[in-house]
Parts: sequence; C-alpha cells; structure tokens
Amino acid sequence: MDTAQLTAPGAYPGLNLQLHDSGILEVVIRSDKTLNSVNADAHRALTRVWRDIDDTPGIRCVLVRGEGRGFSSGGDFTLIEEMSSDFTALTRVWKEARDLVYNVINCSKPIVSAIHGPCVGAGLAVALLADVSITAHTARLLDGHVRLGVAAGDHAAIIWPLLCGLNKAKYHLMTGEPVSGIEAERIGLVSLTVPDDELMDRAWTVANQLAQGSPTAIRWTKYALNNWLRQAGPTFDASLALEFLGFTGPDVREGLSSLREKREPNFADDAPL
Repeated sequence: MDTAQLTAPGAYPGLNLQLHDSGILEVVIRSDKTLNSVNADAHRALTRVWRDIDDTPGIRCVLVRGEGRGFSSGGDFTLIEEMSSDFTALTRVWKEARDLVYNVINCSKPIVSAIHGPCVGAGLAVALLADVSITAHTARLLDGHVRLGVAAGDHAAIIWPLLCGLNKAKYHLMTGEPVSGIEAERIGLVSLTVPDDELMDRAWTVANQLAQGSPTAIRWTKYALNNWLRQAGPTFDASLALEFLGFTGPDVREGLSSLREKREPNFADDAPL
C-alpha cells in the first residue's frame, strides 16, 4: 500500500490519517458527536489500519490520539446491542477484537499514544498496547467490561498484569475503578504522564526521537520485547472468548440497559458456573 491510499479521506471510517514530513503518521480517532466512540465501521477500521501501516513504506513512527475532549469513550451502544442479539455480528466483532490486539503487537513501526480525557474500550486497547504511552494528568483510563456485564477481554488480560502487576490488574479490571493519568504512571500502566497542556508537545518529542533513530534497531527491539505479549496469547484468547460468551447472556442486556438509563445495574444473583 502507498501513503496516498493509506491517508485518503474516508479510507478508515472514524480515523483521520496524516503523514508528516518527518515520517510520523498521525492517527486521530474522531467521532465528534459521541466523544470518539467506536461504532461498527470504526472498529473494523481500527483493526485493519495497523496491518496497512506495517505494509506502507515511508512511515517511521505512528502517533495516535483522540480528537477534541478525549481519546475514546469506547464502543457505542448500537454496536453492543447488535453483538448481544446477532450471532453473526458477535463472531465478526470477536475476530476484529482479536486481530486488533495482534495487529498492534505485530506492527513493526513504533507507536506512541497521547492519552487525554476518557480512554475506554478499543481505544484503551490501542493506547496501552502502544510502545510508548503518555497520559495527561487528568486522563481517565477505564476498562468498563464488568460494568457492562461481560468479562474483561479485549487487551486487558494480555497486558495489564505485565504492566502493573496481577494484583493491581485484578483490582481495576474486576471493580471497574478508573485510573487517572497520574495513577496510571505510578502503577506502571503507562510510560509517562505530563500536565495536560504539555501532552502533545511531549508526545511529538518522543515520536520524533523514535522517527530519527535506527529503524532496524528500534523495530527489532520492539519485536523482541513484544514476545512477552505473544507468550500471553493463550491467556488473551481465553479472556476474549469468555468476554464474547458473556454477550450471549442476560447480564450484558441488563448492563446495557442500566448504562442507557443512567442507573445502577441489577445483575443476576449467581452464575451458572
């Protein structure tokens, strides 16, 4: 793929791509009306863009960010409802979710994420799987799966324990308690945190540093280090399967209804196993 195809308007719904003279590809998650939530088209685009980036020459580094007031507010309610009622949609999104994680891991180009505001769902997966993750102090990172009534799949099991330890991972993933940008750095969930007004300057500085380095040295270092994540592949696959099994049960319907109605959920008293 050439850069003109990659950055063509509308090539990746929900994403704006721009290649700068420095060789840095800026990927912007954008959905103005819904705080950059990810609908079906955007989820598909966010999955395949990393493989295309990997195949496109001339890209030395990727900087990914959200437009406006946040990084991404997660999957939109329409997509979640479709997954809980349509088996074909469920299996399609399961494959996309799996491919999204592995495509980011296997993308040879170094990736920097600049995280501000809410960061949830597929956006959180990309943000934390980036090679260098930088948060604004007031960023709010949240894995909302348990609040929805499904297991914490997506990226959670493959990378949270490695970044912040099993106990912290269990606490945040099982309670659904959000993590501020400052706390995320303190526990090792992200690389750096900076005051809000310094976020983009710091992200561009890091991206330029990576873009100016030896491509082979940086990319091969990334490949070797990401074997830690590849080793966790079976754990990730199990978590994703259990998450999507949950979309066939009653708790996700109650979780979605409670989110729409802005009330506390009333989940089942017990689980079948």
